Amino acid sequence: MAPTILVLNGPNLNLLGSREPAIYGHTTLDDIRCLCESRAAGVGLAVDFRQTNHEGVLVDWIQDARISAAGIIINPAAYTHTSVALLDALSATALPVIEVHLSNIHRREPFRHHSYVSTAAVGVICGLGATGYALAVEAMAGLLRQAGTLAATKDQSHV
Repeated sequence: MAPTILVLNGPNLNLLGSREPAIYGHTTLDDIRCLCESRAAGVGLAVDFRQTNHEGVLVDWIQDARISAAGIIINPAAYTHTSVALLDALSATALPVIEVHLSNIHRREPFRHHSYVSTAAVGVICGLGATGYALAVEAMAGLLRQAGTLAATKDQSHV
């Protein structure tokens, strides 16, 4: 059975495709889910893909991941800049965490430049749109191989 990675999405990401397309593009969250699932299958991982507009739900999912997931990819959206609760939950998991943002948060409003979540993340990918999620899945596969959680195969050894 393939190790599972949890891909979490925060508030307003359910509106992707129609919300501010000049910033976020026309790709929907379902498109991103399909991309993640496809990329994960190619590197020997399973994906549990979720979205919520509620901070406490994200915290609960992160806490549950300690026993159900091998790693977490998270786009905390607006909670990136406000949530010490997400930081604390992610820090408590002892799992590898990769933070993803569709837009480049450093080219946006000054309040978006700071991320609480980054403190708990192994790495951050921002500004590459949906491609950032695919890159995060590949990076997570590499991290899990290094940790011995995911076996390398001939086709996957380059990740």
